[in-house]
Amino acid sequence: MLGHGAAGGCGLLLRAASRALSLSHSRGTVVVERWWQVPLSKEGRQPRLHPRRHRIYRLLEDTKHLPKTNLELILTQSVENLGNRGDVVSVKKSVGRNKLLPQGLAVYASPENRKLFEEEKKLRQEGKLEALQTQSGEKTIKFLKSCHLEVGMKNNVKWELNNEIVARHFFKNLRVFVPPHALKLPEEPITRWGEYWCDVTVNGLETVRVPMSVVKFLRPKTKRYKHWLAQQQAQLAARRDALL
Repeated sequence: MLGHGAAGGCGLLLRAASRALSLSHSRGTVVVERWWQVPLSKEGRQPRLHPRRHRIYRLLEDTKHLPKTNLELILTQSVENLGNRGDVVSVKKSVGRNKLLPQGLAVYASPENRKLFEEEKKLRQEGKLEALQTQSGEKTIKFLKSCHLEVGMKNNVKWELNNEIVARHFFKNLRVFVPPHALKLPEEPITRWGEYWCDVTVNGLETVRVPMSVVKFLRPKTKRYKHWLAQQQAQLAARRDALL
């Protein structure tokens, strides 16, 4: 944990780095040479240029009119299907100039900007800046916010719900792997059927509260269970299609 002074200093450093980002693109370069060489002059005297001959140039390189290529940018925010903050991406010029740059989602991958983001990455690795959520983590959070978990428990034995049981039902019903240590249940023991909740921490950064219903366990061979399972899979597939 960082103290208020250290956190404030890191915040000021991050804001200063954001203001220092270069928003301009490196201009094209044209390299030329004189067609006729200028004769050497005596020491201390200006070279004698011909009024017409020495104003004719030969083009060697023109980077401004090269064939169209993708635009290299550095993301300043997490962008879906592209990457996270600090990632160098190659996109079409139309996407970069019409969407990413005007909306402040990216900056040009100039040497100055690369150096700033490398320093920021080093600070995050050292723990001086807050870690960022991964793109897959953001998708997981978005999916969990739309989910409702059902946990089936038997009525002929005495039971108490724990993290391992809930983690198995996450994978069984929602096809999401949740490690038991990332789950948090209510403090009071759950020993009866009813409506509850569980907190899921994704990558140790953000926590999502998922509604949870503890219901009577249905045997896999019954028609009622098969019908319920088909409904659950259809609803899950519809939610996934809506999010992706």
